[in-house]
Amino acid sequence: MSDRNADPPLDVATGVAMPYNIDWIFPRLRNPSKFWYVVSQFVVSAVGIFSKVVLMFLNKPRVYNKERLIQLISKRPQGVPLVTVSNHYSCFDDPGLWGCLPLGIVCNTYKIRWSMAAHDICFTNKLHSLFFMYGKCIPVVRGIGVYQNAINLCIEKAALGHWIHVFPEGKVNMEKEELRLKWGVGRIIYESPKIPIILPMWHEGMDELLPNVEPYVIQRHKKVTLNVGQPLDLNDFILDLKKRQVPEPTARKLITDKIQEAFRDLRAETEKLHRERN
Repeated sequence: MSDRNADPPLDVATGVAMPYNIDWIFPRLRNPSKFWYVVSQFVVSAVGIFSKVVLMFLNKPRVYNKERLIQLISKRPQGVPLVTVSNHYSCFDDPGLWGCLPLGIVCNTYKIRWSMAAHDICFTNKLHSLFFMYGKCIPVVRGIGVYQNAINLCIEKAALGHWIHVFPEGKVNMEKEELRLKWGVGRIIYESPKIPIILPMWHEGMDELLPNVEPYVIQRHKKVTLNVGQPLDLNDFILDLKKRQVPEPTARKLITDKIQEAFRDLRAETEKLHRERN
């Protein structure tokens, strides 16, 4: 990877407020120790069980094509990364949606996803930072672009064949608008040494399970619909971009546009499925 992937220090003037210094987190996520894995297993298990209870037992979920997601998490070719992408309607989307997965995945730090989380929400002090770090969350600084530590680290995890989940809207989309997707996901996919499997998903109802208004209390007996789409077959498209040496900024936009197109169809299908539920 090019020199631009070197982690820039976060004490430079970015125009973005840094409520807490997160520089120390990235080396620990990049090279986890045995102790890190032990603590991470505990945190991931606790959060996984909580998510399963909330989603599967306290509410009314329906998951379409769940086996497709499970198969790609557990049985994809060795060394091939998985990049899942979905809409972001609630602060509980992650980890809540993963409550639909078997305990062997949702409570396994070696199998559960890496996910980016907002630095100014999840990493505001040492205790919160430790919790989210051990939960396999990577602090992303919104507003400083695609060349930052979080995206670099996602590319490194993709190089190791890991599962990375991305909310390409870049924020909780409370108005449910069709936002232009952020290009960071395109950079992760384009710069991954092995082209990832790209799996789009769409969900409805998570903002009723955990409303985006105070007092932010988890609700019960709410309908939640998760629709796992078909993997996007972009291998030839990406290989052609690389063969033609398309500049990375252009390539990442074109890849992100493909995801945006898939989202449109998947959203319409999922909204219909959600409406038709009894």
